[in-house]
Amino acid sequence: MFDKLHEECGVFGIFGHPEASKMAYLGLYALQHRGQESAGIAASNGERLVAVRAMGHVADAFSESELTHLEGRLAVGHVRYSTAGASKLVNAQPILIDCQHGQLALCHNGNLVDADELRDRLVGDGAIFQTSSDSEVILHLYARSKAPRVEDAIVESLAQVHGAYSLVLATPDRIVAARDPHGFRPLALGRLGDAVVVASETCAMDLIGASWERDVEPGEVVVIDASGVRSIKPFPPAPRAQCIFEHVYFARPDSYVFGQSVNTARTAFGRRLAQESPVEADVVVPVPDSGVCAAIGYAEEAHLPLRMGLIRNHYVGRTFIEPQQSIRHFGVKVKLNPVRSILEGQRVVLIDDSIVRGTTSRKIVRMIKAAGAREVHVRISCPPTISPCFYGVDTPRRSELIAATHSLEEIRKYLDADSLCYLSLEGLLAGMNSHRSEFCTSCYTGRYPVPFPRSQAAELQLPLKLVGSETGE
Repeated sequence: MFDKLHEECGVFGIFGHPEASKMAYLGLYALQHRGQESAGIAASNGERLVAVRAMGHVADAFSESELTHLEGRLAVGHVRYSTAGASKLVNAQPILIDCQHGQLALCHNGNLVDADELRDRLVGDGAIFQTSSDSEVILHLYARSKAPRVEDAIVESLAQVHGAYSLVLATPDRIVAARDPHGFRPLALGRLGDAVVVASETCAMDLIGASWERDVEPGEVVVIDASGVRSIKPFPPAPRAQCIFEHVYFARPDSYVFGQSVNTARTAFGRRLAQESPVEADVVVPVPDSGVCAAIGYAEEAHLPLRMGLIRNHYVGRTFIEPQQSIRHFGVKVKLNPVRSILEGQRVVLIDDSIVRGTTSRKIVRMIKAAGAREVHVRISCPPTISPCFYGVDTPRRSELIAATHSLEEIRKYLDADSLCYLSLEGLLAGMNSHRSEFCTSCYTGRYPVPFPRSQAAELQLPLKLVGSETGE
């Protein structure tokens, strides 16, 4: 419904807990924002892995009886938003296989840029794929490995793929967590009493009362079994390329991602935005929920009141029935409603985390003006998004990104805003208190740390001329 980039997936694992499957259920509940298409849990009683997967949200995917039958002290789980492979139950994870190395359940967050090439090669060698997910490539490589130990076969498989992966894998008696050498996607390691927990974000640990100890490092493979936690670093070092959009939008503000507080970073983005792009105004209004932290920082720095001038309906499902009689901006109004008593007669600074196509932002600006705002000044707490992501984020083609095809002034006119400013890349990195070399900023720069196949280059093509300023309604 909203014109936003979509997160790829969330992963969770726990070893050594008597109610492992229920802890996994709660962990996935906390990670629901990372994927709403399907959910799954695989658990082991020490002898066999059993998996339950379903389409939809976590709360709807598992019954109490199903969780009761997922017995054992080990469980891994996954919530999915598809970036590679259709949104079907067959592509839901964990993917569970049984091969010469025994059973293995795989949960993957990321995207393998060479998956199609590897898949073609494997199919040519006789492999039979059951899904259209890029993740299955890893399992076929694993099944063909002649390595004597499970972790060695996993390492051998991962050495053959390129791109982004944060993985949580399970055999009947262990969990293996792995992160690609560039560290694109997050993966945290913690403890709940004697149990060991891995999760995409620390908010999943908070919910079950676990404590975050550290992140799984880029290029690290962590083996968790009855003998404890072992770390393997089998891959050559690579430049770090952590996804900065995790801090801009994807992660929950109560999480620590890449070792840093998401709330602190987003608030700092807002402060930097106020320093770079001040404006005479009466009130700061965030686009909920993702714009709230940056709006707090902007309001504090600009010494302006922060008001919730837009109220979000949190109970909107994936589909709804539109009336035959057209209602202006219906799709947005189902989810957001302006508060006239806050907006009427005011000069509003509207804070949002990003603009993708611009269609939703345009409707929000016009909705606020229709509620009586005298002026609307749009401030975006990240740089213009000009290129698609190939590392596990569902991004439109470059030709569909408004900042790739329009000037700042053209975007302002399209949004019907009185002014428009983005946070600079320097300001974004300063808000992270970090060096550019630690983060992937390809969506803002068009410079990619890992090459992708020529077949995907079509997503970078631009139209021969700029799209007209009225396009996108």
